[in-house]
Amino acid sequence: MEEVPLEAQRSQAAPAPEAGHSEGTEGGASRTEARITVDSPDAMQDLGRRIAGLLRPGDLVLLTGELGAGKTTLTRGLGEGLGVRGAVTSPTFVIARVHPSVTGGPALVHVDAYRLGGGLEEMEDLDLDVSLPESVIVVEWGDGKVEELSDDRLHVVIARAVGHEEVLDDVREVSVRGIGARWAAGGGVEALAGALGAVSE
Repeated sequence: MEEVPLEAQRSQAAPAPEAGHSEGTEGGASRTEARITVDSPDAMQDLGRRIAGLLRPGDLVLLTGELGAGKTTLTRGLGEGLGVRGAVTSPTFVIARVHPSVTGGPALVHVDAYRLGGGLEEMEDLDLDVSLPESVIVVEWGDGKVEELSDDRLHVVIARAVGHEEVLDDVREVSVRGIGARWAAGGGVEALAGALGAVSE
């Protein structure tokens, strides 16, 4: 897959949901959710490694968070956990980059969809629907653009933590939502919370 140039501008993403965890539906699909607080870039990367342990070929992961929230750091941890080749870097100047596995597992396809405003029809050249069955596809800025790829997806929302009227520089509140039957099976929110080390009520 060729790298496609991408401009460097960014805008602020939607804020994370309120703290807690929930089970429900989204667009008719079942949904489970776990939440966790991370306090450093190293902890964010470790979270990525732990999420990688939940993933298998065919999984779609959407990442939401403002510029500098830690999306690429999390993806770097995913790449380490999946055992892929090549440094996972910010996709600021490319739309998609493929990292093949060096362990016989799925490749990691890292996508930046910020400049793709029209949904899947604008992404046909990336062949994501072709890549998905044998890969793990991680899409930054993919809200409202790539959900049609799969009824089952993991949506990770990263927000800067705020305390006593100030932003806590390295602290992030991370919401991990499993959407669809793939994530509803096997204990749902409890399975996610257990794997991520999050607190489940």
